[in-house]
Amino acid sequence: MPGPPHRAEGLTLADRVFATYPVPEPGLEILSAAFLVRVHPARPQPDREAMRAGAEGCRGMLTLVRDRVDAELLEALPELRAIANYGVGYDNIDIVEATRRGIVVTNTPDVLTAATADLAFALLLACTRRLGEGERLVRSGGFGGWDPQMLLGLELEGATLGLLGVGRIGLAVARRATGFGMKLLHVSRHESAEATALGSRRVELNELLDASDVVSIHVSLNDDTRHIIDASALRRMKPTAYLVNTARGPIVDEVALAQALREGWIAGAGLDVYEREPQVEPALLELDNVVLLPHLGSATTRARSEMARVAATNLVAALSGHRPPNPVNPEVLEK
Repeated sequence: MPGPPHRAEGLTLADRVFATYPVPEPGLEILSAAFLVRVHPARPQPDREAMRAGAEGCRGMLTLVRDRVDAELLEALPELRAIANYGVGYDNIDIVEATRRGIVVTNTPDVLTAATADLAFALLLACTRRLGEGERLVRSGGFGGWDPQMLLGLELEGATLGLLGVGRIGLAVARRATGFGMKLLHVSRHESAEATALGSRRVELNELLDASDVVSIHVSLNDDTRHIIDASALRRMKPTAYLVNTARGPIVDEVALAQALREGWIAGAGLDVYEREPQVEPALLELDNVVLLPHLGSATTRARSEMARVAATNLVAALSGHRPPNPVNPEVLEK
């Protein structure tokens, strides 16, 4: 159950907000200066009933990307007027229903771009140079000395990186790739002057899959992108190619990916997100040629602190009658 509220001077019960997690400072400090803040403890993760009970009577809610906010929950929270999502993605929230109810939803773009791009490139290096396999070999006592044929991987200079999406994070990964001498291709709905300036060529998805040595995913999750990397897409990739996903798990069909890795359709993969997070497809856990991380994309002290600041600032603005810096459904503000 949520802990006791953090109290600010002169506030009434009408000024309550609920945070589903004790986010890093200065998040709670900012909220507590303006509202009575009810905070769910770090563990266990709140289930539907805990979220309903915690947010009951509250005008605002600060949520994590893991927290499902659907029509049923919104129906149970008639006083709710604003939701600040702690993350860039917001597919955990029913935006259509929130908009219908006049609830403004915000996110935290920009502040986690560098951290997530760094993590994506770390995964890229880890899987292409087989670092996970090497580390396990040493720890198990299996390292018998230098061997010319041991754990050979992909050299990045001259290799082609295919970017599925060139938003903020995709572009940041592209900039890092140029430092390694990689060639760039990208798939995007619209022309990107920034991607072109980095030497990337816009192509259709099938060409990107056919030509890339590494495919890195940087699109949002929606009906068009869910399982866009399926068995058919994986079969188009080179048997020497690698897949990296730091975006959203359901963009990749994990069952198909496990089969592709097991049967050699592709050489390897690096994942930071999962289709049914925190569950991981069991077949992936049995494979050596996939690097698995626990959703660490934005996990730097700086990024997580800035995310908390932005989320709290959004919520304060939205509930104080001002335009929040990062609305994802701005049409609510025009009503």
